[in-house]
Amino acid sequence: MYDQAFNDEDVAESDLVTRRGTFRAVAFRADGHEHLAMVFGKTRMRANVLVRVHSECMTGDIFGAMRCECGEQLDAALNMIVREGSGVLVYLRGHEGRGIGLVEKVRTHVLQDEQGLDTLDSATALGLPVDIRDYTPAARVLKHLRVLSVRLMSNNPDKINALESHGIPVTARVPLLVPANDHNIGYLTAKRDRLGHDLPQVDVFTPELPHAADR
Repeated sequence: MYDQAFNDEDVAESDLVTRRGTFRAVAFRADGHEHLAMVFGKTRMRANVLVRVHSECMTGDIFGAMRCECGEQLDAALNMIVREGSGVLVYLRGHEGRGIGLVEKVRTHVLQDEQGLDTLDSATALGLPVDIRDYTPAARVLKHLRVLSVRLMSNNPDKINALESHGIPVTARVPLLVPANDHNIGYLTAKRDRLGHDLPQVDVFTPELPHAADR
């Protein structure tokens, strides 16, 4: 299915001028959602293209929530693509809370805050899956863009396996690390220890000390 070309009514492209520069915005429908690929520079029929496959996170991406690193990763990935001079960021909708949706994600936050559960246990306590994200749409749009192979900006080895299983060669993994803080250290630790993400910044995290005025 991921080799299937997009129908004309399911894809649209235009230039998008941003504060970072001009991207080619490729909007596409797949798996019941509308997604977006942000293309910078020349990537068509190129190998080793710098790529980020980013899962939607409204709280982090839009509102700057500090309990995750999603918004900072989104900004960092776009900055890296612009510095590189070319690349693609695929923004996947329907991935909120690793696929459980916004309402259920906020419910897990309550359990994390009130009962001290981590990001995995707070989901399973509600009878929800830990991760049901599907990366097929990302593979489809990368093929649509005629990207030959990618250097994937990710700390999650599952994304590499998912893209390669869908016919997208991943020639390298590029770490996308942001500093830990007091609000997301538990989240990052759980992702490292229980989901296998490569997050070395967790090992060197030092909690912030309260300011003298706060004591």
